[in-house]
Amino acid sequence: MNLELAEHVVLVSGGAKGIGAGIARRLAVEGAIPVIIGRRESDNLAIVDQIVAQGGRAGSVVAELTDTEACQRAVIAAVEQFGRIDGLVNNAGINDGVSLEGGDTEQFLTSLRRNLVHYYDLARFALPWLRQSRGAIVNIGSKVAETGQGSTSAYAAANGGRNALTREWAIELGKYGIRVNAVIVAECWTPMYEHWLATQPDPLAKRHEIERRVPLEQRMTTCDEIADMVAFLLSIRSSHTTGQLIHVDGGYVHLDRAAT
Repeated sequence: MNLELAEHVVLVSGGAKGIGAGIARRLAVEGAIPVIIGRRESDNLAIVDQIVAQGGRAGSVVAELTDTEACQRAVIAAVEQFGRIDGLVNNAGINDGVSLEGGDTEQFLTSLRRNLVHYYDLARFALPWLRQSRGAIVNIGSKVAETGQGSTSAYAAANGGRNALTREWAIELGKYGIRVNAVIVAECWTPMYEHWLATQPDPLAKRHEIERRVPLEQRMTTCDEIADMVAFLLSIRSSHTTGQLIHVDGGYVHLDRAAT
């Protein structure tokens, strides 16, 4: 299937690692130009170099996404490099474990800036160009908004906000032909996940315990599987899909665990 993404310029926040890097690489394979926005230039350029070595095109903008002005500068820098914006993938964030019992209000607010506010900032600043291109927005979210997890109030709240903004923006921006959807992630194998598992007393046993809860094939989702869905949602092939929370999770959230 030709997704017709050639030459489409797509901003990808947190595009240097994990899911974001997978998205950037997939977009480049489709002929799109991912612009990776992240705080470390060396990390950004490592992915850009990978893409270029494989014959693709990509860009990089260094920005601290918790800073609203930095978000604005990042969007402007991307336009200066490539002249347009056809899509936005809001992806950057971290499950930072700010809980109700162990956290405080300042930590909670800081976590919202890390995990939610820049979704709004990047969309707001990219909007003039998205209106011109009738582009698309894809927000990456987490199962935590729907299932809870324990000891992560701020991250859960941020992801609930991502889901709500997805549907709010789909309504607000529909008049411009801008589609807005979210891809909800459950247990996805990333370097960050691997690092967390390494802190467990028996990493292999813990991984098997987690995977046994996933109804489809008892395995974790791959970054490539998330990336495939994101590319589809950015493309004209999903031309009448908007306001959707699409779970790429092997049935983790919605299917009966008895099936495992």
